[in-house]
Amino acid sequence: MLGKIKKYLGIEGVKLELELPKKFSPTQDQVEGAVRLFSKNPQTVTAIRLTLIEKYSRGRDAEQLVDEYELGELIINQTIEVPGEGELVEVPFSLPFTPAESDVDAFGNKNILFKGLAWVARKTRNATSEYRIEAEAQVRGVGLNPFIKEVLPT
Repeated sequence: MLGKIKKYLGIEGVKLELELPKKFSPTQDQVEGAVRLFSKNPQTVTAIRLTLIEKYSRGRDAEQLVDEYELGELIINQTIEVPGEGELVEVPFSLPFTPAESDVDAFGNKNILFKGLAWVARKTRNATSEYRIEAEAQVRGVGLNPFIKEVLPT
């Protein structure tokens, strides 16, 4: 009884790790890495969903605004058998994405003079971007799917 509940909730089930590049640039057109899967018990993964998200914040203190943009998504529809005993299964991926361009960035890309003005505008507004990858595995017979999110180093 307790074993069935643990399996349904994903306890002692499949766990995820992400292997990501040491350096990320939003001007790239894809992110390459790998998803590592391991479990204490044998399980079957039917799909893996990867998403690249940009968290764009600007402003200071109480007036700070934060938006999140989904830049790219990859769904790996592949049946993967994860053996028990903590053995690793590694699934490589190449996640294509389209970088989002703010109004200030579009203004700065018009010419070299505007580029400097755009840089000053970003600094005075305290505009920053943080990029992360979220991964979720669909596991057969489990109610709560394993999930991980990791920030990309820029």
